[in-house]
Amino acid sequence: MAKKPFNGVIKLDVRDSVPDWTPYIPTKAPEGAPNILFVLYDDTGLAAWSPFGGRINMPTLQKLADNGLMYSQWHTTALCSPTRSTLLTGRNHHLNGFACISEAATGYPGANGHIPDECATVAEILQEGGWSTFWLGKHHNVAETDTAAGANKKQWPLQKGFDRFYGFFGGETNNWYPDLVEDNHAIDQPYWPEQGYHLSKDLADQALQMIKDQKAGNPSKPWYMWFCPGANHAPHHAPKEYIDKYKGKFDEGYEAYREWVLPRMIAKGLLPEGTQLTPINPMPDEVASAADFVRPWNKLNADEKKLFSRMMEVYAGFSEYTDAQVGRIIDYLEQTGQLENTVVIYAADNGASGEGSPNGTVNENKFFNSYPDELSENMKLLDKLGSPDTYGHYPTGWATAMSTPFKMFKRYSEYSGGTCDPLVISWPKGIKARGEVRSQYHHCTDIVATILDICGLEMPKVHKGVEQIPLSGVSMRYTFDQPQAPTTKKRQYYAMLGTRGMWEDGWKVSALHAPLPSNQGHFDKDQWELYHVDADRSESKDLAKQYPEKVKALVKAWFEEAEKNSVLPLDDRLSYVLLSDPRPSEEAPRERYIYYPGTTSVPESVAVNVRGRSYKILADVEITNPNCAGVIFAHGSRFGGHALFIADKKLQYVYNFLGFKPEQKFVSPELKPGKYTLGMEFIREGAGPNRESVGKTKLYVNDKVVAEGPMRSQVGKFTLSGDGLCIGYDSGDAVSEGYKSPGRFTGGTILAVGVTVEKEQYLDLEQVARAAFARD
Repeated sequence: MAKKPFNGVIKLDVRDSVPDWTPYIPTKAPEGAPNILFVLYDDTGLAAWSPFGGRINMPTLQKLADNGLMYSQWHTTALCSPTRSTLLTGRNHHLNGFACISEAATGYPGANGHIPDECATVAEILQEGGWSTFWLGKHHNVAETDTAAGANKKQWPLQKGFDRFYGFFGGETNNWYPDLVEDNHAIDQPYWPEQGYHLSKDLADQALQMIKDQKAGNPSKPWYMWFCPGANHAPHHAPKEYIDKYKGKFDEGYEAYREWVLPRMIAKGLLPEGTQLTPINPMPDEVASAADFVRPWNKLNADEKKLFSRMMEVYAGFSEYTDAQVGRIIDYLEQTGQLENTVVIYAADNGASGEGSPNGTVNENKFFNSYPDELSENMKLLDKLGSPDTYGHYPTGWATAMSTPFKMFKRYSEYSGGTCDPLVISWPKGIKARGEVRSQYHHCTDIVATILDICGLEMPKVHKGVEQIPLSGVSMRYTFDQPQAPTTKKRQYYAMLGTRGMWEDGWKVSALHAPLPSNQGHFDKDQWELYHVDADRSESKDLAKQYPEKVKALVKAWFEEAEKNSVLPLDDRLSYVLLSDPRPSEEAPRERYIYYPGTTSVPESVAVNVRGRSYKILADVEITNPNCAGVIFAHGSRFGGHALFIADKKLQYVYNFLGFKPEQKFVSPELKPGKYTLGMEFIREGAGPNRESVGKTKLYVNDKVVAEGPMRSQVGKFTLSGDGLCIGYDSGDAVSEGYKSPGRFTGGTILAVGVTVEKEQYLDLEQVARAAFARD
């Protein structure tokens, strides 16, 4: 049958075959909806920053405080990952599965380290409500095993409601050489420290670009941005000119700082008249943790005072430098007319960190390998503190000072030293008050409810087919225009690493218990202290004996909240015991690992583990150019790591043991063009005085040993975050001074690199655990 000719006319309207057809129209935010900029620092107590009376100059924060509100009783969970989970979802941290950091997750519902579908994020609701959503900086709410390129990405930012992400995974990163992730993939840092790179600057650059790109195509659309710099978490890194601004400003010591800052905080209206200082070591000896002890300033020698003062100067410079980068964003918003209708929330996620030990460190990795710092060696780096040559953390005394007037610091959820943190909210269009203080009691769970209230949105009862857990928090918006209104917060429980507290109606009970890894147990025998925090903000007067019925009622309330929020069981076991619990993993442990060039760095959590054991590295390499050079294998950094590379026409293996000089180096004769099997072998023979592995290393060219000698290797992680395993280059800070990052391999071809580890292995889980907790 002949086909009819096509006449060029199509008469078809799909709406004719679709009943009640309506076109798709994207959801738009309400008219005049504000932008939201949420700046979240790490490890910063209430007494650190200048707007709150502290000595660290924060011009951008001061500008926002002068144009908005400061909060004096805003609280967190006392630890990073858990707090950040509440700021993502508005639910208590146990409901999010974050009883602790993700590295220490257990199988219990409140501690599994995975935000459930029943807890939709604020970004998901805003995204669906018509906002663009951006996340920059730290992301510490994803399991270690899920950070690799091929891992499950369900907990990554783009899968949690964010349109864009640019930052790093884990609790900390090297601010000079960060391991960066953009959207759903790892990337190399754009330039190097000698070219002016610092993570805080890079994050601000990327934030500005995201806003500019969004406004170029969607000028009427509001945006939400979560800006999470590495500051003020260790390692403390900053340009020298910012550090030098504070030269001599902390020379009187941390006790003197506490005496100086408290009257300033009272004068600013942040604390009531008569607020008392608490002791620098308030815990009874039978409860206190030696690692959290504060050495009295007058017991230090001259070099220790000089070193400790400089460590604090570095921390202060780091904080102010990052504030200046936030200032670039604020200035741009002001110049483009966006600041007037931008809600700026500027806060910290927990109290100051006491994880630097009583003596501080120039290389935090030593502490987490149980390798003692030596004062004379540290003094040699005095002028380099804060530079790429150090990976420092100040001592516990400064954590206490920055948490004035409270007891203790980060990790201690029973005291405000761990939980009471700075918060400023500025919204010129929506807040009439300027430069005022609000003293209503609130918590980090209240931020999501506040943002949704401001934006005219609600957390749905069902989201993507999943019934939602109601918000744990309440909106703080009422405080904007009602300075004297009583708090709408009814009660708030606290639980972290075995510590506990319960606040209700201005009263608080605190269980006398040190945080993990105290291994104290016997929670039922803990003494409960009682504080009337409305009258005694610093929690200096224990009233438990005067009001036993009040103690009993608040402890009962704590157990009610524990039941409701899946808090139990409590866990303060030793770290190595906790980490010995089996955890689900997509990949089964194996003895042989094969790696190929051209891949992104492999996170340490899923890379071959050679620490504390014998191992071999073998690479099939073809050299085609007599000047062949570059990295074959690298893992770690100058602060701990190892690398196999070619330099000066020679094969070299360097094990950089915790940054000690000289590097442990093994070098071959010159190599000519040809095909080779190049490698090394470490044979562990025992443990050294600080539990480091000691043994013998052999360097191979084909099957011939070309160099050998004694070597020591570390049992803790090479780096606390970042600097993963690389083939054909070094992604971040160079392991060895024998090459310069990225040290890409040229003049030949790497076919593959194999790493083998023996089945019977020595592994010090305590060191692995300490490194994991440091990442928070």
